[in-house]
Amino acid sequence: MSAHWTRRARPLLGTLVEVGARGGDVEIAISAGFDVISVDAHTAAVLAAAQELHDASDGAFDVTLGSGPGHWRCDGTRLHKLHDAVQLDLGGIAKGYAVDRAVLAMRRAGCASGWVNAGGDVRVFGEAALPLSLRDEHAGGVRPFATLADGAFATSHFDRRTRSQAVGIDGSQPVRAHVSVAAPECLWADALTKLIALSGDTADPLLARYNAQAWLH
Repeated sequence: MSAHWTRRARPLLGTLVEVGARGGDVEIAISAGFDVISVDAHTAAVLAAAQELHDASDGAFDVTLGSGPGHWRCDGTRLHKLHDAVQLDLGGIAKGYAVDRAVLAMRRAGCASGWVNAGGDVRVFGEAALPLSLRDEHAGGVRPFATLADGAFATSHFDRRTRSQAVGIDGSQPVRAHVSVAAPECLWADALTKLIALSGDTADPLLARYNAQAWLH
């Protein structure tokens, strides 16, 4: 290849991306090329939050679902996958972030109070006060739980298993249960429900870190 080409390579998108350029200011051109090979700014924000919570929970919060928790990182708007097997699933945190963004957009548009509810991930702002109900897995229907004002609330469903159920000794069915978290921002309320479902600890120190409170039902 001609010696007049300038080539640079970076690990991006789970592989090694190479850019070659010549003519004009090649370094600016190469940087511009790399800059667009990145994740959306909102996705980057969610990934950064996921990385923060992964580190804070000693790896318990894992958006790779075990495919490679230590083999990715996000630097600004650049996602680096350090192993081909890594798969990212942001389902446990992205919906809460979307709710927060929707609230921000409403407030910027001049809305003084209201709420956003995305399938049970809720954030209320201003003078609004929203009654919350939880599904009753035993009797059916829903039951009143609390009233939410100026904050966020999320609920996740999980199977609460006894030790014998977990190791498959008795053939009984696990009990369907819920974990709910209230926090100032829906992103953290959403994500923390997954951690509390894993630990079963409604006094987990991470709750205080994010000014959150949890319940098991």
